[in-house]
Order: sequence, then structure tokens, then C-alpha cells
Amino acid sequence: MDYSTNDSKSTSKKKVVAVVGGGLVGNLNACYFAKRGFQVEVFESREDILQAKIVKGRSINLVLSHRGRQTLKHVGMEDTIISKGIPMHSRMIHALNGTQSPIPYGKKGQYILSIDRANLNKELLSAAETYPNINLNFANKLLDWSTETGAMTFVRAEGAKEEIQADLIVGCDGAFSAIRKQFLRQSRFNYSQTYTPHGYLEFTMPPINGEFAMKPNNLHIWPRNTFMMIALPNLDKTFNCTLFMPFEEFEKVTTGDKVIEFFQKYFPDAIPLIGALLRGIFFRLPAQAMVSVKCSSYHFGDKCVLMGDAAHAMVPFYGQGMNAGFEDCLVFNEIMDQLKDFSAVLPEYTRVRVPDDLAMYNYVEVTYFILLTNSDVNSKWFLFRKYVDNFLHIIMPRTIIPLYTMVTFTRTRYHKVVKHWHWQDKVINQGLLFCAAVSVAGGSYLLQLWSRLQALKSPF
Repeated sequence: MDYSTNDSKSTSKKKVVAVVGGGLVGNLNACYFAKRGFQVEVFESREDILQAKIVKGRSINLVLSHRGRQTLKHVGMEDTIISKGIPMHSRMIHALNGTQSPIPYGKKGQYILSIDRANLNKELLSAAETYPNINLNFANKLLDWSTETGAMTFVRAEGAKEEIQADLIVGCDGAFSAIRKQFLRQSRFNYSQTYTPHGYLEFTMPPINGEFAMKPNNLHIWPRNTFMMIALPNLDKTFNCTLFMPFEEFEKVTTGDKVIEFFQKYFPDAIPLIGALLRGIFFRLPAQAMVSVKCSSYHFGDKCVLMGDAAHAMVPFYGQGMNAGFEDCLVFNEIMDQLKDFSAVLPEYTRVRVPDDLAMYNYVEVTYFILLTNSDVNSKWFLFRKYVDNFLHIIMPRTIIPLYTMVTFTRTRYHKVVKHWHWQDKVINQGLLFCAAVSVAGGSYLLQLWSRLQALKSPF
């Protein structure tokens, strides 16, 4: 569909799309708009990570699943990114006594991918550089933009200011979006920001004798009380470990000796795997906060739209933050295939996408998971329910679909996933209660029948 502007000489002038934020979603979005023929200007406040000696920012590993893969596939990047990831076929649950229990993510052959954030961003940036109609502007910090004209004011590293005009502004500048600030000044714009009681701390589990310290094709999880530790594999045979824990618990660990005591109490099997790095991991950097952002709408008139964390920042437990942000690009592109101009595309994008905001839902779910797998009894129930769900999915694949399967291995809209899961969870629980009641009643009847037969037995 042609989004160019025709002038009086019948020549074609490309519309300009300004993507603010040169992170994962921003660079991928730039490729999408460039592929449609727009002139794309990307503005990033940081320096060029392809040239930087040290890349600043979060290092927490990312999980790539079906939604993200489909988005990458549309711009021909799926195979490249998959080749830089490690397949994880199951969760590996580490009990306090050191035993390990695998829980498959889906059917045989289904897996999620552990992806290094920095490498992924470099790949996306390199892809953006291949388009002649994408111009990358680094060290450009947005000061303000006009809702009336769409003009943006940037300040460069040396302090010079520059005003830029664009036909469409795409805000991909993260949870603390500078683009979104103008939305807050408008009436009937809903916005909420929530910090979780949990923070996270990252550290590395090194290779042992040049090999992975644990089985690499699993996402390793240590659920403990109100917190947990996870470990995702990297191509260099390290594991990127993340400890999610209430801040008040982090504050109790003040010395190297207390770190050792903490791990001896909660993660004893991880001590020999982490080795000499253990004493210092709590003190390199403080625990980081996790924020959830919800807002509505995602657009302003026909001039600006929010995508990724700028629209719906979510905590990382369910592995959908990046995938949801990538899917924003694909959904917007699909709407552009159907509608003629931005004045129609932007409100339709808001209408379609706002209901699919998971936000804090995955935080509630993972808290439930931690508590559920914390004791042997609960863990066995959790595993039993997983087997029941998977068995029912095999015999009724269109009716009963595990929650994680719907979220991770389909593009079913998030709000429909949640609605369907609540329905089927209720049905399954009622079915299990009914079966239990029938079993108890049947057992009681058989016991009574046996007693009568015993009473009628001949004494001879």
C-alpha cells in the first residue's frame, strides 16, 4: 500500500517516520517501515553500540518465542537470530535437596530460545543499516515534541539542539518514555506505573572445564519461598543467572560470609557451579527494580504511536516483554495492509492492541508458580496438573490448550488467552473434583460390599 505523498510534479516524496528509541523494538520497527518505503529516521540517546567498546544497559537474557519469531520472519531475520540462540525444551526445577525435575514447555519439538540481549540488539541494528532509507542518529536525546505539528527537539552529545519534523512519530523509547510525557498532558489518557516488591540481581555462572556447568537446553529454576533464581544458557557456555527476590531480603545480605550462608540455605547445589565468584555477586551492582507500565490509548491523533515498553512495560517473568513488543510491529504492519492512512491506522492499532496488555498478569502468575512449587506436596500437584493439561491437550487439542502453550507457541491474542485459560482451568478443576468424588463414592461402595461378603462367608 502506497503511503508516499504526491507533489504537483507527480513525483513521489517519501513520508518520514521518526522512530524514537534505537533499542530492540525501535530497530526492528525501523526495518518494518523501511520495507514499506518510508524514509525512516531513528533517534537513540546512547552511542552506536556497534562502535562502542563497552555497551551499557541491562544484560538479562531474553526469551524468544513464537510471536517474536513471526515478527522477525517478516523482515527475513528469523533464521539469523535463531542461529545465535540456544533452544530450551523444558524448565529444570531445582529442589532444595538438589534433585532436578524437568517440565517440558510444550509438545515434542517445541522450545523457546535463550537470546543474548546485546547480541540481538547488534543484529537488529546491523539489519537496519542495510536499508538505504534508514538514517541512524545516535547520541540524540529528545527534549520535547509538539502534539500540534509533530516537530521534535533533540539535543546532541555536544549540546547542540536540532528540530526535526516527521509525518509519524513512533515512540519505542522504553518504560520511562520521553515521547509518552506529552500523552500525560492530554485529557482522557489513562496511565499507571507499578513497581513490584521484588528486585533482580544478575550474575554469571562460568563454564566448568570448558563446558556448560548444567544441562544447556533447559531454563533452570530454583523456586524458594517468595523468591526464585533462574539460569539461561549462553553461546559462550556460561549461564546468565538472575535472582528475583524482595528488596528487604536483598538488604539482609551485607557481607561475603552472608552471601555464602544465603546460598547454603537456599541454593546449595549452585555453590560449586558458581565457584569463586559467589562472594562478590551481591556487591558489584545493587538489585534492580522492576516496573510495570499500563496506558491507554497507544496513539495521539495521526501523529504519534507508542510501541514496546513505552506502551506496556511488563516484568520479565513470563518471557513476553520482548515478544509482545516485537508483535506490536507486526500487528501495526498488518493493520497498515488493510487501511489507507495514519488517521485510520493509529486508532485501529489502539483498539486492537490495548486489550492485549499482560502488564502485571505475568508477575501474579509467577508468584503463584513460586509458591506452588515450594513444597513437595505442592510441587507434585503442580506437576500433576501439567500432565493432566498436556494429556487433555493431546486428546482435545482445539479445546484444552495449556496456558503457556497459548502464550508462547501461538499468536492468539493475549486477552483471549487469559479468558480461555480461566474457562478451561475452571472446567478441569471441576472435572477433577467430580472424578475424586466418584472415586471416593465408588471406593466406599466397594468397601461396604466387601464387608457384606465377608459377613456372608460360610464359617466352614
